[in-house]
Amino acid sequence: MNALLTGLHVRDEGDGPTLVMLHGIGGSAATFDPQYAELGGRMRLIAWDAPGYGASDDVDSPLSMDDYADRVAALIEECCGDVGAHVLGMSWGGVIATRLALRRPDLVRSLVLGSSTVGSGATDEGAAAMRSRAAELAADPTAFTTARATRLAGAGADDGHIAAVADAMLATIRPAGYTSAAESMAATDHTADLPSIELTTLVMAGDRDEITGVDAAQLLAGGIPGAVYVMLRGAGHLANQDSPAAFNAWLESFIQIAERLRNH
Repeated sequence: MNALLTGLHVRDEGDGPTLVMLHGIGGSAATFDPQYAELGGRMRLIAWDAPGYGASDDVDSPLSMDDYADRVAALIEECCGDVGAHVLGMSWGGVIATRLALRRPDLVRSLVLGSSTVGSGATDEGAAAMRSRAAELAADPTAFTTARATRLAGAGADDGHIAAVADAMLATIRPAGYTSAAESMAATDHTADLPSIELTTLVMAGDRDEITGVDAAQLLAGGIPGAVYVMLRGAGHLANQDSPAAFNAWLESFIQIAERLRNH
């Protein structure tokens, strides 16, 4: 096994076209339970607990965005060889996926960016806010995850759903891993790099997203040549969980089209 994958927990299930899924800064492989449940019979789905998250080992020192992208590249090579895989990134995972597309486009059969951004480094305010989260988590994990869960769930979410999101975050994130992820986001701005992405790309966002929002998604879609943009009605930042039927339908249809384009 590639040394970059040592200590990495990976969930690999299903048969069919391979989709590698990258969770957000507060998630894990379990983020994609709705995709495994719906699509696992027709696709091979691979998701990691990012370094320092969930069942993966802690990080010894902060990783850069390049480091995360290189680990995803190693994962794809380990699982798929040089055939590559379709790649879905949610939020922070979408920023990693974008960097992967820039560094190793040969491994990306198509690119799907959900509830994502160009990176928090696009503005000084965004970078500072991202870096401040790590200190908030370390000071009071319960208060931090409850506050974040309220925003992640979006307006109108009931208390039970918010509590479930907070509990999932508490079980997944750890200070070292989260600090590394936050710093990688704060140091990244892909705005000027988007026009160089020459991959079949789908950008999805929920219209109730209070974390990144539709403007951030439209910036991605407008910057990547030929990208398709889809807004999911009634979905918040956790769009793949909030509206799984619509999300999965778009995702599966897009990958089918991407495969046809590659094959012909």
